[in-house]
Amino acid sequence: MANRRGNAIESTGTLIASKVLPWHTFMMDERGAQDSAFVYVQSVEYAEDSYDIRTVNLLKLNTLTGATQTVQRPARVTGWMLDHKGEPRLASGSEKGMTTIWYREPATGAWRVLSTFDTYKGGKDAFEPLGFGSDGTLYAVAHGGKDTTSVFTVDTATGKLGAEPLVVTPGYDFSGSLVSSGDKLLGIRLRTDAVTTVWLDAPMQAVQQKLDAALPGTINLMSFPSGNHAEWALVRSYSDKKPPFYHLYNVRTGKLNLIGQAYPGIDPARMGRQDAVRYKARDGMEIPALLTLPASGAKNAPLVVLVHGGPYVHGNHWGWDPETQFLASRGYAVLEPDFRGSTGYGDKHFRAGWKQWGLKMQDDIADGARWAVAQGYADPKRICIAGASYGGYATLMGLVNDPDLYKCGVSWVGVTDINLLYDGHWSFTSDMTAQWKQYGMPDLIGDQVKDAAQLKATSPIQQAARIKAPLLLAYGGVDRRVPMFHGRKFLEAVKPTNTQVEWLEYQDEGHGWSLPANRVDFWARVEKFLDRNIGSGAK
Repeated sequence: MANRRGNAIESTGTLIASKVLPWHTFMMDERGAQDSAFVYVQSVEYAEDSYDIRTVNLLKLNTLTGATQTVQRPARVTGWMLDHKGEPRLASGSEKGMTTIWYREPATGAWRVLSTFDTYKGGKDAFEPLGFGSDGTLYAVAHGGKDTTSVFTVDTATGKLGAEPLVVTPGYDFSGSLVSSGDKLLGIRLRTDAVTTVWLDAPMQAVQQKLDAALPGTINLMSFPSGNHAEWALVRSYSDKKPPFYHLYNVRTGKLNLIGQAYPGIDPARMGRQDAVRYKARDGMEIPALLTLPASGAKNAPLVVLVHGGPYVHGNHWGWDPETQFLASRGYAVLEPDFRGSTGYGDKHFRAGWKQWGLKMQDDIADGARWAVAQGYADPKRICIAGASYGGYATLMGLVNDPDLYKCGVSWVGVTDINLLYDGHWSFTSDMTAQWKQYGMPDLIGDQVKDAAQLKATSPIQQAARIKAPLLLAYGGVDRRVPMFHGRKFLEAVKPTNTQVEWLEYQDEGHGWSLPANRVDFWARVEKFLDRNIGSGAK
C-alpha cells in the first residue's frame, strides 16, 4: 500500500503503518516476473522548491514484509524499464536538455550508456524503448532516417538500430505497445486511425478472428494474465458509438462473460458517427482530423471546432469520447484537427508547428472549419471554437484572428500569454520544469528575447480588445499548469471591450475537471452557451 495523502500515518496499534509506503511510490508499467513475493516499484524524489523531479529510485519490494531494497542507479534517473525476466535493464534521464539511456549488464549489474540525444529535438541516435522480447531482444521506436517512426531492434552492445524496421505504419508515427504473456511476446499493438494488433503468434491471430466474429462492429483488444494466454484473456471492446465494455474470454471454448461497462447508460443509437478525415491547409499541408456528425446525419449542422491541448501531442483518437459525443448528441458536428505541431504524423508535421502558436497552427484550425463548410457538413453562420489548455489558447486566438468565422468561443484552463508560461507570478508555482523552459520552449514555442514581438502579437491578453464574440471562460483554483492567474489577467483585459464574457471558477479543480459534479455543471453551462449562440436558441 502507498499513502496518497502525503501526511503522516497515525499509529493504529498494528503493523499496518510500518508497511505503508510513502505517497510518492508507484508501480512499474511492466508486470515483472510475478514468480515470487517481490515486485519493483518506483519512488519519486521532488525538488524542494519546485515540481521538478530530482530523481526516481527503483525499489525491490517484499510484498509480504514491506521491506525494500534500493537498486543502484547510474545517475539522476527519471525512468526505468524491466526486461523479459522482470529485472531492471534500462534507465533513462534528462539533464540540460539531453536524454541518456543506460543499459544494465545482466552478468555484472554494471550500468553503461546506450544512447544520448536531444530531449526535445531528437537526433539520429534518438529512440524510445518499447520493451524486451522473450529472447532478450530490445525493441524501440525510432525514425531510422525516415520522416515517421517505426519499430526497430536495438543492439544492446552498441546502441545502434537494426538496419530495417520491423513494423512500419505508413503516414503515421508508430504508437503502441508490445503484447506479452509472461516472457512470451505475442504481438504488437499499434494505433493509426484506430487501434489494431499485429500478432506474431499464429494461434493468437486465429483467436482474434474468432473473437471479432463474436463481437462484430467493435475494436476488440485482448490482454493476458502472466504465462496463461492459451486459456484466458481480458477483452476491451469499443467503437465510435459504444463506450468501452469488458469481457472475460475463454480462449479454449470461445465463451464470453461480460464483467463491466463504462458509461452503461449511454444509448449508442443517439451517438454520432466518427470518421478520420484529411484536408488541405492554405499552404498545401495535409491536416488530419476527426469529424463526428450528429446521429441524425444532418447536413449544414452547427459546428464546434474542438482543439486539443498539448499542443505537441497526438490529439483525440477514433473511438467513443464523452466530450465529443456530448456535443454530437446535442446536434452539433464536431471537428477535431491535428494541426501542424501535433505528433503522430511524422517529423515534418511536428516541426512545422514550432514557433507557430497563433500563426500557422491557428490557420490550420480555421482552414478545417472552412473545409467542413465547403463539404456541406457545417453551417458557415454557426461555428464555435472550443478547447482546453493549448486548446483554450487557440480558442482565444481564433476569436482574435478570425472574428468573421467563429461566432463564439469556449476556453477552459486556457493559456492566455506565452510569457506567463515562462515567468509565472508570485501567486502560484508552475509545474512546468525549468529544463523545459530553458531547453524546450525557446525552440518549440518562442524565445522571450529573440521572438518578443511575435509573442506579443500572439498573446490573447495583449490582443484581448479585438475579441468581440461571446466567450465562456473556466479555470481551476489549484491548477499548476495554467493557474487561474492566466484567466483573471485575461478577464481584466477583455471585459472593458466585451460584455459577453461568462466566467467560471472551480476552486477545487486542477488542470481539468475531475469531480463529477463539476463536470456536469461545466458541460450543462456549455450546452446552454452553445444553444444561445449557434444552436436552436440562436437569433
